[in-house]
Amino acid sequence: MLKMPCLAAVLLPVTMIWCGLAHAFTDGTDRSVTLEKIEQTFVVQRDGTFSVDVDSVLLINEERAIKANAQRPVSYNRSLETLQVLQAYTQKPDGRKVPVDAAHIKEQQEQASAQAPMFQDSVNKVVIFPEVAVGDRLVLRYQRKRFAPLFPGQFEDITMPEFHPVGQFSLTYDLPQGMPLQADARGFKAAPPATGQGRSVYRWDYVPAARARVETGAVSYLDYGHYLAVSTFSGFKEFAQAYQARAAVEVTPQITELAQRLTAGLPTAREKALTLSDWVRKNIRYVAVYVGAGGVVPHAAQTVLDNRYGDCKDHVALLEALLSAAGIKSTPALLNLGNAYVFPKVPTLGVLNHVITYVPSLNLYLDSTDPSIAAGYLPLAVLNKRVLLTATGEFGQTPAMQLNQVSSDLQFKVKGDGAADFSNVATVKGWASEVSRFGVKLMKPADRDRLVEKVLAAYGQRGSGSFKIKPPAGDGDFVSTVDGRTENLVNLPGPVGVVTLSSLAGGISQNVYSFAMEKERTQNFVCISSDTVETSRFEFPAEVNVLAIPKPVKLRDGNVDYSARYTQDGNAVVVERHFKFSRPNVVCSPEDFTAMKPALEAMIRDLQSQIIVQAG
Repeated sequence: MLKMPCLAAVLLPVTMIWCGLAHAFTDGTDRSVTLEKIEQTFVVQRDGTFSVDVDSVLLINEERAIKANAQRPVSYNRSLETLQVLQAYTQKPDGRKVPVDAAHIKEQQEQASAQAPMFQDSVNKVVIFPEVAVGDRLVLRYQRKRFAPLFPGQFEDITMPEFHPVGQFSLTYDLPQGMPLQADARGFKAAPPATGQGRSVYRWDYVPAARARVETGAVSYLDYGHYLAVSTFSGFKEFAQAYQARAAVEVTPQITELAQRLTAGLPTAREKALTLSDWVRKNIRYVAVYVGAGGVVPHAAQTVLDNRYGDCKDHVALLEALLSAAGIKSTPALLNLGNAYVFPKVPTLGVLNHVITYVPSLNLYLDSTDPSIAAGYLPLAVLNKRVLLTATGEFGQTPAMQLNQVSSDLQFKVKGDGAADFSNVATVKGWASEVSRFGVKLMKPADRDRLVEKVLAAYGQRGSGSFKIKPPAGDGDFVSTVDGRTENLVNLPGPVGVVTLSSLAGGISQNVYSFAMEKERTQNFVCISSDTVETSRFEFPAEVNVLAIPKPVKLRDGNVDYSARYTQDGNAVVVERHFKFSRPNVVCSPEDFTAMKPALEAMIRDLQSQIIVQAG
């Protein structure tokens, strides 16, 4: 279903991420359990309804697996499906079976999104196994029946094996003869199709293989790992047509009046589109409503306007209606919201899980569902994505780069006892400006009051200070000011080294260390372009002598441009750093990482450099 988690991750310039080098482990298999048997058999009808029988046996190998597996949730949509547990028991090593009685099969609401309000018909039927211990097998058989298809006359499914040892894992699809099944398989072996009695049966068996752990910052496992995707859609164009058929938009008089009022006096179509998108972003709350077929069918645009809330499909429907009322044509654009950048060869909802707006005449993508991203910019999880334009069935591509500039000016006035007063002014331009502003709005006053104290503590500093933001001009630059005092910046009398901080948190250090979170890489990883300039000034009292300052650094290697300069101005030392990472897409390869390593190591050495001082 098109379920979009509201992006609430706030990338403030005052948010610190400090990451050291981690060794790359190759084996990602969790051996606490063994999936001895998984059989899934789908019987599909011509109208798109189906039933699936699941037969599973799970072996508990380690104590830590008991809590996670002794209760097995099975999800289903009660408006579209029924689910019946056919058999469930704990099998002891001596062969004794301890059945699960009806009282220990509970139904509960599926866990709500932590990111946004959610209303849905999906519920979990939880099977609670008795007397579970290491060495036991948990046997579960159930049947799920879909009596109302999301797309009439069509069927699709996608499966990925879990990162556990696997014994038998098979998937069987039984369809009416003449109902073609497209497939894209990685790590699954197909058996010859069988045809008879008006039915065609397809089967795939998983071929167990070693799987590396998912590296920090890596692209989705779907981009390179094992999965089986099947679909009766002939291709993505037919999928787009099926979505479009259920996403018709009606422009009501109220929507027309609102669009004309919001765009009155605006001279260009682009200004009108941005204004309408921002109005939807600011006035229509993101609320996930997946009741019935709501996973793929938007509510009427007027209903969304009246309710003032909706999910991604609803946002797109209302924005499309507003744009149409303003004389601007648009189309929904389906994509994968996560860190997957490669489409399977067949269309499935497991990958096409988000929808945004595309304005062809302006070549402009808009995502009004994220309240922290101003119109004209896109959330990071939407950048550089292949999209399916439902109005035409054609593919498009979201931009890979957008304005992302940060500058900061940091000053320390060191006292004779090693304490220091400091001030820092940071300016964020581009997509992160509204993200930063939104993040501050969400902060509790108590957390904001202690923000500087917590940042200092991350450096082992004792101190406090105030954090203020400059009122923006519209949705312009985000400007923040930090003033404070640390009691132990310099451990005098020395000689002692003073780390050459050029920002209090985030900034260049955050960018460089995020690249270096793995010692080696074997998987593609996400790498976002940025441009950061930082200046800091350390003013020492007359009784403190500056003995040595770091040497300058200048690096230009592929996508990386880095420089650092250190100058002495009387009894003060000025640090100037510039880091620019520029790349035409947001995915880097292991080969890119290998090429970057010498520059990364040099930048880390520079970021850890010190000014050597001693009290006279």
